[in-house]
Amino acid sequence: MTMKTKLAALIATLVLSGTAHAAALDQFKSFVANTKAAKGEFTQQQQRKSATSKVTPVSSGSFVFARPGKFIWNYQKPYDQLLQADGDQLYIYDKDLNQVTIKKLGNALGSSPAAILFGSNDLEKNFTLSEAGTRDGLEWLNAVPKARDTSFEQISIGLRNGVPEAMELKDNFGQTSVLKFTSFQRNPSLGAQQFKFDIPKGADVNRQ
Repeated sequence: MTMKTKLAALIATLVLSGTAHAAALDQFKSFVANTKAAKGEFTQQQQRKSATSKVTPVSSGSFVFARPGKFIWNYQKPYDQLLQADGDQLYIYDKDLNQVTIKKLGNALGSSPAAILFGSNDLEKNFTLSEAGTRDGLEWLNAVPKARDTSFEQISIGLRNGVPEAMELKDNFGQTSVLKFTSFQRNPSLGAQQFKFDIPKGADVNRQ
């Protein structure tokens, strides 16, 4: 390969990579602006810190959300647990223990990972967004919380065709959890009572 050919290849690589990187932020902003509700399925797993660490189990389930602050995040495996918010309060229901914890939603979403999918459209108020390149066939961007009291150091979002397919959540202890989304449906029809939580009969209720 001649020097001229090498230079042409290098320029082409830089141009193509620059286009791909820019697409991540553009895709994400378009997703946030145009997606008022969505539903789908997910898997979640914590990455191992070293080769000698035990493999953590994969959690899986389904989700549905409507902006701002309404969602149902239902873990089905390996344990049955439900996180549900009606816009005012967050309900955490452990089905095995028949126990419900109720928290005021308020500004709790703020700089949390949930704000990416479920919060308001004003994400740049709480996050610093930057391009993170192409990996695993996805266009990635990083979201760093501006608040110092959040438990997450960085959230990475991988997108394809304007839809988030993966999130990597790095906490302040150096642990990274990986979420993958499938069967993602944008703006489905949702019932008016979709997010109303009915406390199960006989459940132990803990209000915080």
